[in-house]
Order: sequence, then C-alpha cells, then structure tokens
Amino acid sequence: MTCPYQQICGGCPYRHLGREEYQKMKTQQFERILTQIRQDNIKTGQPVFIADGTRRRAALAFLYQRGKLQLGFNENRSHALVDIRSCSLLTPAINAVLPLLYNFLTGFCAIKSTEKLKNKKFRTYNIGRGDVHLTETAGGLDILFEIGEPLSLEHRMCLCDFAGNDGIARISVHTGQNKAETIVEKNRPYLDIGGYQVFVPAGTFLQASREGEQALLNLVMHYIGTTDGKVADLFCGVGTFSYPLAANRNCKITAADSSEELLDGFQKSVNHNMIPNISICRRNLFKYPLDSQELKGFDAVVFDPPRAGAAAQTAQIAAMPQADKPARVVAVSCNPHTFVNDANTLLGGGYKLAEVTLVDQFVYSTHSELVALFEKSEEEK
Repeated sequence: MTCPYQQICGGCPYRHLGREEYQKMKTQQFERILTQIRQDNIKTGQPVFIADGTRRRAALAFLYQRGKLQLGFNENRSHALVDIRSCSLLTPAINAVLPLLYNFLTGFCAIKSTEKLKNKKFRTYNIGRGDVHLTETAGGLDILFEIGEPLSLEHRMCLCDFAGNDGIARISVHTGQNKAETIVEKNRPYLDIGGYQVFVPAGTFLQASREGEQALLNLVMHYIGTTDGKVADLFCGVGTFSYPLAANRNCKITAADSSEELLDGFQKSVNHNMIPNISICRRNLFKYPLDSQELKGFDAVVFDPPRAGAAAQTAQIAAMPQADKPARVVAVSCNPHTFVNDANTLLGGGYKLAEVTLVDQFVYSTHSELVALFEKSEEEK
C-alpha cells in the first residue's frame, strides 16, 4: 500500500518495496543476524508477517505556533513534524479519529488560561506542544495526552466535549505528575487475552497489534507445549503470556516486572477474573534478576524484555546447577541483536536453541520480533 508521507516520514522505510520483495528481504536480514549465534544448524519456524493497517497504538506529537497546529510523526532523521491526517499502518478506528483530534487540538491549544504565581503575580499561557498516545482496545479508544502545562477548567470542559465522539472510551492527561489523571471514562478500556477481559492503565505498553500479539501468544504456547508445574513469566507487563499459561490449572505462574502501575492493573485483572494460579511480584530484573535459588523447581521460563535484552536474567539461568535448570526457556524479543547475546549466554549454560521464529509485527520497518525455544541438552536433562 502506498503512502503520501513515505518519502519524508521515518516510520516505513521499506514501504516502497513489493510485498514479496519486502518479506524476502526481512527474512534474509533476520537469518543474517542469527549467524552470530554460536550454534550450527539453527532451525527456523515459518515466519509470521502481520498485515498493514493493524497497528492498534500510536504516539503522535503536536505543535501549536502562530495559530497553526501540526500533528503527526517526526520526519526521517529529524525532529521536524510530518503533519498527517491518516497513516497506512494504523487501524481504521484510529485513522477515523485523527481528523477529529486535529480539530480538537486546534481549539484546545488556542485556549488562553491564567495561572496564579507566587507574590500575587499571574501568568497567561496556552498549551503549545505535547504528545498524544492512542490505543485501540476492545472497549474503545484510549487517549492519553502528555502536556507540560496545567489544565484549566476550560481545558477540562473542552476534553469532556471531545470525549463525546463515538468510539472514545477514555481520555487521560499527564502533566508531569506521577500518574496520569483520568478526565473522562465512558467505558473501561480492556483487551481480550487468553479468554479474559484484561483492563489496561492509561498509556500502558501493549503489543503493537492484536494480530501480532496473537502470533506471539501462539508461538509461546506452542513452545511451552504440555509443560506442567511452575512457570516464570519475566518482564510480564500486563500479563500477556500469563493469562493463556494459567489456563492450564496444573501450572503455577510467577509473573515479575518492575512497573508498579502495570502490575497494579495486572493484579486487579487477576482478581476480577478470579485466576487462582498467577502470583505477581514487582522486581527490577535488570538489577535484581531471579537467582538460582529462586528459580529452582521451575519447569519453564518465559521472558519478554525491552530492547536492551535480558543479559542479567539469562546469566542467572545459565549459571544454575544443571539438574536445577528449567527444562524449557522461551524467549520473546523485539531486538534480534540483543537476543543473540541472550542466546549465546543460554547456549554456554547447557541449553540448545531448538527453534526460532520471526514475527514481523512492525511492517515495512527495520524492526523484527521473534520467539525462540531453548531446551536443556539431552545429556544435561
């Protein structure tokens, strides 16, 4: 699909390629990166390519100067904004709200407000710049504004009017305080994950598309197989993998992440859905990974770290006594380069890379995701 912004916007550098040419190129790039893994004969699964127009979340910037609004993404290799009204990557629901959002922000940013300062002084201001995070959920659109100015009463009234548009579930604003403030919530935004309604905090991290999320889930569950017993879900986020893992009542899931806000929402969903076999702990796994004693007795580990990878955690797994090591480790990665480091650490600790599968969730971009299965070597089991 062509895009009028593809020559200036940095989001889709490969959009000019035909579909077959693009998929071949992306697969070859992926396979070249895998050659850095210190194992011969690496088995790869059938690549999963996500369709265009499925991106369910977007972060846009806006700038208001001299009575004119710009709303869009950064130009390629620049901080300048590409003013857009639609994006070929995004879902129809998000594209439908973009013109409405542009008109709303034009009026919103034009509001002149007065703030009382110390020494009985006042200042007049308007909101000149900020960011907008749009997320499509099963309950409607979740919109989070990030701005650097306080909200006046007129700003709040304007936000409430905007929330009256069809398809908007919640509007929140973050003004530099610790947490975002919910201004209007018509419906609680939620996702369908593993057969559960999972309510999400404002601006939370989610997989970029519902289709990509399902592809990752399918691969994780395929690689976990019939594993029973204790399973660790590390860097768990909102619990994307914990929910389907918990469907097997013989599994006891320990989910860990560092975000208090994400885990609070996760715990509320676990309570709401009355899931008895998920326990949640807050842990900075970069600084304080689960060690050999904490992982002893686990049958499997699933980890899905940020782009920096899971060096500290994989080092702990690799250093465990061979008899105590989990039989299976399933790695989910949004950065194949840092995955190579994690893979080599696990290989050095007595694991074999059984299979790795490309998931091209960020279509026409340079980014790739993957899911990989590591098993203890036969002589080590």
